Amino acid sequence: MSIRLFKSYRQMTDEELMRRASHGNDAAFEELYRRYARRLQGFFFRQLGGDDEAAADLTHDVFLRAYEAKNSYAEGSNVATWFFSIAYNLCKNTYRHNDHITRFLATLDAKPQTEEEVEVRLTQEQQRDAVRKALQSLPPPLHLLFSLHYEEELTFSQIAQIEHLPEGTVKSRIYKTLNIIRQKLANL
Repeated sequence: MSIRLFKSYRQMTDEELMRRASHGNDAAFEELYRRYARRLQGFFFRQLGGDDEAAADLTHDVFLRAYEAKNSYAEGSNVATWFFSIAYNLCKNTYRHNDHITRFLATLDAKPQTEEEVEVRLTQEQQRDAVRKALQSLPPPLHLLFSLHYEEELTFSQIAQIEHLPEGTVKSRIYKTLNIIRQKLANL
């Protein structure tokens, strides 16, 4: 009977892997890459309007930046939040470069609607298509917030850490995003 002295990398938590990576263990960092690369690339793909090449490039940039900054990782911090913080900042830089911030600021002045004001009666297929189109038409920073919360399932608190905003502001912006989507669906 043999006793197992070490956990395999696949059995370790993200935080254990990051701790090892920060101490120079490249195999631990490779396991983090295996866990997050596809998820991050999908995130970028959705944020960049289906540009697969740009999504792959930005995914590579996330891991390059994370690897270079692995010694500055705060032990015990959520690794997913750390990776998505880097991804979020890369998206913001891309949006800024493409001058999308002006459109984002303009949407903050829109009057929100209540759920009672928006009635949408569509078949399930039409509804999915309409929601997809509404999401694609959102200003990129709002689409980013929606994706972080509803697609990547990050909490308001995690998004607040990523955005360096109060949690209430994140909730407010996500509520605003939902109202914009409702308004777009009501106009169909």
